Amino acid sequence: MPELPELEVVCEVLERRVVGQMIVEVKVIPPGGPIVVRDLTHAGFETTLLGTAVRGVTRRGKFLIFSIRADNGPPVYLAINLKLTGRLQLAGSGEKLRAKTQVVFGLANDKQVRYVDQKQMGQLYLARDLRAIPDYANMGPEPLEISLDEFRERLKPYRGEIKGVLTRGKFVAGIGNAYADEILWEACLHPYRKRTQLLKDEVERLYAAMRATLLAAVEKVRVEMQEAIDQEPRDFLAVHMKTGEPCPRCGTPISLVSANQRITNFCRMCQPGGLIKGM
Repeated sequence: MPELPELEVVCEVLERRVVGQMIVEVKVIPPGGPIVVRDLTHAGFETTLLGTAVRGVTRRGKFLIFSIRADNGPPVYLAINLKLTGRLQLAGSGEKLRAKTQVVFGLANDKQVRYVDQKQMGQLYLARDLRAIPDYANMGPEPLEISLDEFRERLKPYRGEIKGVLTRGKFVAGIGNAYADEILWEACLHPYRKRTQLLKDEVERLYAAMRATLLAAVEKVRVEMQEAIDQEPRDFLAVHMKTGEPCPRCGTPISLVSANQRITNFCRMCQPGGLIKGM
């Protein structure tokens, strides 16, 4: 699932390649609409978008937001939540469609933005008010825009496991399973430690690790992804999906715990904690 670092770079590429372009074709496959398309304007997904221009692309949490406007018309927003298997692809109009391509946006420069989703788990919302999109208005602040004091205050209501807190969009927006593992490894904190068990210096360490991990990842993804926005480069990660490999810090084999359809990877030596069954 793409998270803040990947989506930040995807946003940068789309700003370069798509902003200013007119949408000359909208193709929903199959006709009538896959379940990923959610038209909250009730004015017609294709009809509303045809002939408009992309005025901007931004990221908020795990949403990519296309600001779209016809000449002198009111703005409309295409908000894309890629979820687990959704990806965007930049392609030429003559390139063969990939399997499970759900939506194609044709641009005036003969390029296309394609939405591909193997499991149809993502959503493409068309809305005139972003607050109408489920979960959008309740997102917490961006993790790279929050101060240490605010971070401390926002932690206080939570009492559960710290990894679960990090991945709650209401706490901070944009961190998912993979980068929660990376942040906690960087902070030397066990993923199943209760928030209430964290000491003051550990909270400070967690905040510093969150910023350092995400900033470094954005730089690495920018280099490795370039303009292949359908890719998810993660070979550089320290622990996530590295089960059994040596910890980059101490050499201990990386452990795995799989619960509730979520994989957690960590180092038992660097991140001491409770007795957890797993590799």
